[in-house]
Amino acid sequence: MKDWIIYSIGFLAQILFSSRLIIQWITSEKQRKVITPSTFWTLSLIASFLLFIYGYLRLDFAIMLGQSLTYFIYIRNLQLQGQWQKLPKIVRYLLFIVPILIVVFYYNNNKIDIELLFKNEAIPTWLLILGIVAQVIFTLRFVYQWIHSERHKESTLPMGFWALSLTGAALILTYAIIREDPVLFVGHFFGMIIYARNAYLIRQNND
Repeated sequence: MKDWIIYSIGFLAQILFSSRLIIQWITSEKQRKVITPSTFWTLSLIASFLLFIYGYLRLDFAIMLGQSLTYFIYIRNLQLQGQWQKLPKIVRYLLFIVPILIVVFYYNNNKIDIELLFKNEAIPTWLLILGIVAQVIFTLRFVYQWIHSERHKESTLPMGFWALSLTGAALILTYAIIREDPVLFVGHFFGMIIYARNAYLIRQNND
């Protein structure tokens, strides 16, 4: 597949990720506290699917891992907000099943080459490890958010979420610079500004 198509998919995913942050940021600024609109999770779900495809096309396991770990947490947050049930059943089934089917289909047809994913010459082992660690930390923010929301029976973005976001984004930004990946660089550079602003709003409200 041509590079411009691959990068277009990646940039579209990052545009959606950035859009969710802008919407969340504007909503929070208006209320002077951190708010999580349902649009945040809807855009997250669509963007995550696209970025997973981008990661596969780039033979980048770190990206694929990160999106796989958060995809169903996005769905759970939509459930907690009562928005998931409003989607047509066919859409819900497709969103749930399609990512799994893609992995199963590619694996059974020998399209996922483990050698290419883990022994990609463009990504030395130490850099792959950095990317995986960065994605795991970045993903833990949603695990933390999910546990926090389940305890409170409300979808919220607590301080720990933004602290993990800043840490993970800084590591992914480092990975993106070394990997020379413009999609990851643009998305996470912009994101760090909003993560810091949300952390500041929470600190302000807690003082």
